[in-house]
Amino acid sequence: MAGVVTNIKADSRTAERPKHVTEAPWVKWTLIGIALLYMTLLLVLPLITVFVQAFKKGLEVYLSAFTDEAARHAITLTLKTAAIAVPMNIIFGVCAAWTITKFKFKGKNVLITLIDLPFAISPVIAGLVFVLLFGAKGWFGPWLNDHDIQIIFALPGIVLATAFVTFPFVARELIPVMQTQGVQEEEAAATLGAKGWYIFWKVTLPGIKWGLLYGIILCNARAMGEFGAVSVVSGHIRGETNTIPMHIQILYQEYKYAASFAFSTLLVGLALVTLLAKWFLEWKQGQTET
Repeated sequence: MAGVVTNIKADSRTAERPKHVTEAPWVKWTLIGIALLYMTLLLVLPLITVFVQAFKKGLEVYLSAFTDEAARHAITLTLKTAAIAVPMNIIFGVCAAWTITKFKFKGKNVLITLIDLPFAISPVIAGLVFVLLFGAKGWFGPWLNDHDIQIIFALPGIVLATAFVTFPFVARELIPVMQTQGVQEEEAAATLGAKGWYIFWKVTLPGIKWGLLYGIILCNARAMGEFGAVSVVSGHIRGETNTIPMHIQILYQEYKYAASFAFSTLLVGLALVTLLAKWFLEWKQGQTET
């Protein structure tokens, strides 16, 4: 009997790993080596270089990069922009994902395509579009000037450009999650007399919370690191409309390398925190499912 069980286990392992599709060990290790080399050259070494250059002249020089008034303003403006743009995209992402996954209507594929549009358009082009719309010579420029409303070269323009570049992240994380979730639970709750908001908070939200949190993390990281679109609509006014990425560029162009790399560690640190948060959410979701 034991021999039969052993043969069955051996046959099952053979079925799981057919010989005709099993690669030789040298192929596996070659591919792993190429992947590690590629990641080291394009990811690990640049990150190490940023921190080495930032602390090259000592901790005092590193900390002094953040004491300048323009530096503090850049940090404040970046945080303020993210604090406005990210909640906007959370609301849009939840509404868009809900509409796409819970309802059937004509033009659904068009809406999905439009959500993906910022991934296909250069951020610089997006910034130029806002200048053409809200600039002094733009479509709404004269009306805005008459009512003393400034969008371009001010916080509203920076927020609009950032929101445009980052709005797909939350929606794109939620759509597959809500498609997998289906509508059966919501329909059952509605049959029992539950209303719309109660259904969302008690039925829908618990099922999408991990995807929502992951989308928020990615959206926030992208918002704080955005350069192309913001550089067009901000005007590069030092101490007024420069965010962290633009302040880094100015410092580097002024040959203040230590300060520019010191500021770069903020964005690198944000990227590392984002990766750790992603890993934690995936681990937590796995723990919850098991």
